[in-house]
Amino acid sequence: QLRLVESGGGLVQPGGSLRLSCAASGWTPDDYNIGWFRQAPGKKREGVSCTKTHTGDTNYADSVKGRFTLTRDSVNHIVYLQMDNLQPGDAAIYHCAITTRLLTNAEGMCLMIANLYEIWGQGTQVTVSS
Repeated sequence: QLRLVESGGGLVQPGGSLRLSCAASGWTPDDYNIGWFRQAPGKKREGVSCTKTHTGDTNYADSVKGRFTLTRDSVNHIVYLQMDNLQPGDAAIYHCAITTRLLTNAEGMCLMIANLYEIWGQGTQVTVSS
């Protein structure tokens, strides 16, 4: 059974950086999209980034473009989210998730719609505070 485990969260000052990891173990589909989502207390779950494992195309939410970078180690089934210039508004629990429903937007990019994703990790806490 496929299992996702996130790590790398922690406390960082505004302007600082963190790198989150999402490791997949067990059976993995031949083709899937993997996404990062976050949820802060009292707020809706928000899509942060996603990638199509077949092509490597990556999509980002406008709020993180230019600051966050998603990369993938396809051999070891690990996805990373490099987060730079973190701000208090980035504080949340970050989850990675996988979907085999390979829907795309009009530009052919993966979708960051939580309901599409079928398997989720337990999350890792990111706190941004001085």
